[in-house]
Amino acid sequence: MRSTKQTKSIEISSINKHFGKHKALQDVTLQIFEGEMVALIGPSGSGKSTLLRHISGLLSGDRNSGGIRIFGRTAQQNGAVAADIRQIRSDIGFIFQQFNLVGRLTLLTNVMTGMLPRINTWRSLIGWFTREEKQRAMRALNAVGLAPYASQRASTLSGGQQQRAAIARAIEQRARIILADEPIASLDPESARMVMTSLKALNQNNGVTVFISLHQVQFALTYCPRSIAMKAGRIVFDGPSDALTPSVLRDIYGLKVAEFNIDGTTPLQWDMPNPSSVVAAGVA
Repeated sequence: MRSTKQTKSIEISSINKHFGKHKALQDVTLQIFEGEMVALIGPSGSGKSTLLRHISGLLSGDRNSGGIRIFGRTAQQNGAVAADIRQIRSDIGFIFQQFNLVGRLTLLTNVMTGMLPRINTWRSLIGWFTREEKQRAMRALNAVGLAPYASQRASTLSGGQQQRAAIARAIEQRARIILADEPIASLDPESARMVMTSLKALNQNNGVTVFISLHQVQFALTYCPRSIAMKAGRIVFDGPSDALTPSVLRDIYGLKVAEFNIDGTTPLQWDMPNPSSVVAAGVA
């Protein structure tokens, strides 16, 4: 049993969301504890991205819906986002599938934008950073293996490199929670492994809570001890990733489970690297 004294990073209580007549989220309730790395899986349209955007305060639930708390602070309640949501968001790094870097700016400058929620308004407007802040940004780039590319424009880098730069930006933000919305969906397998390894290092070495939406179940098994599965806006599985047997996945994905090449009787097995060998390098 998990200790009740452990800090809760994310608490969601009975969140519902409709887009017109479509029920995007249906009575979603869950808790994620500080330092966990949790996969969010499920078929397309199951509500994964919608849930992550509610946690970050980018979307609000239905009126008279439940609430979301971040480290004990109310982020939204009864369909209304908290007045201090910007301050709450400073603890949350959001990594999108599309990278969300400014292509014409250098990689170093992109990473330093992670500081904007924590510096004063006039400095954020002119983009002025101290020498110490630049050094911190370089350490963040070094942590994800991108220090040699610091002066290059973001647009000149590969997709995998840009996604790792987004992780470095979250490091520089000093986020306590990382929400990642299918960050490896458009990457080749090797780039995907490098991105997942960077997130795992950030989780293990810095204690950052990571909640990551994934289509690739094999990465959930390899990198995330816990998985949460959604289907039609509801949570249908919440437990150890190694309990995602073929029969469980069949219930979640239906016939699409055939894409995983499983035999229907044994737990899923993939030839994936052990991330601990590279996690040891650390995140500064």
